[in-house]
This record gives sequence, structure tokens and C-alpha cells, in this order.
Amino acid sequence: MESQPTITQPIQTSGVSAASAVSAIMISAVTVTTTPVVAPLHNLSYVEKPEKFTGVNFKRWQQKMLFYLTTLNLARFLTESAPLLTDGEMDAQTVSAVQAWNHSNFLCRNYVLNGMVDALYNVYCKAKTAKELWESLERKYKTEDAGTKKFVMAKFLEFKMIDSKTVMSQVQELQVVLHDIHAEGMVLSETFQVKREN
Repeated sequence: MESQPTITQPIQTSGVSAASAVSAIMISAVTVTTTPVVAPLHNLSYVEKPEKFTGVNFKRWQQKMLFYLTTLNLARFLTESAPLLTDGEMDAQTVSAVQAWNHSNFLCRNYVLNGMVDALYNVYCKAKTAKELWESLERKYKTEDAGTKKFVMAKFLEFKMIDSKTVMSQVQELQVVLHDIHAEGMVLSETFQVKREN
């Protein structure tokens, strides 16, 4: 009966020394561990969820939510109507496509709902689709944005320079008002703008 080699005995196979065998094993181990691992595409945990909508600053929250849903590849469900199946379209592929649409719409609708404080969640949770939910939020809060536009324009029209403040601080205040006007998507007429002559 042949004896099995032990750790203390040098291993010799086909003219390969033990040091060469260990070296080959270490190189293959390094090769295996340095191979890059590609993260799955659906893992988007690094995307920051927008803060919960409280009923103010709708435009900002809407843009953040739209970006968030876009990164999740769900934004299209905010504008798409639900597909309808007719009796002639009951093949497996069409039914599967409708089920996939319903699932993605469910996700989109609930991401939007979960982006609201509980009081607003309770009001809007009755919406059946993401599109219906998004449109009802826009109807409610876009009209409030119209009031914001009037307020910003009134601040501009009522702005006056006074002697008790420095000129620089007043210029900065005016720049903030002008920025708010542009942020609301409004454009000032040239008659309101001061042009610098060279």
C-alpha cells in the first residue's frame, strides 16, 4: 500500500515543484478575486428618494419625483393610460404585456403616494392609476402655483430702493426676486429691464 503525501513531504508531479504549484494556485486565486463584479441593473438603491410632499413647493417636489421615477424607469406611467384588452386580443403575449403594465403602474402609483405625508396619502390613495393620481395633483397644486407667480410679480413691481439699506443688499434682494420670476417660467418685458449702455 502506497503512502499518501503529507504536508511535510514535498509534492513532486511531472517535474513541477511544490513552489511552482503553490505559485500557480495563488495566481489563479488572485485572478478569481480581482475579476470585477457587475451590479445588477435593477439595483437602484443609490437613488435618493425625494422628501415627502407636505402640500407646499409642489413644483420642486414634482420635479424631484419625476427624476426619481425616471431613474426607476417608471415615469412613463404618469402619462400613459391603461391598455384595454378586447375579446380578440386574448393571446398569452398580450395578456402578459397588460399584466406587466399593471404591475409597473402599481409600483409607480405607490412610489408617488409614498412620497406624500400621511394626510395627503389618505386624500389621494383612491386614484386607480398613476396617471390619474399625477393629474389630480397637478390640477390641485398648479393652480396654487399661479398664485405664487402673481405673488412673485407683485414683489417685483412693488420693489423700491430705500436709503436705510446698502445698495448692494438691495441689489441682491432684487436679484433674488428676478431669479424667482425666471424660476416660475415668466419672462420680463424689455421695458422692465435696465439695459447697460457701453
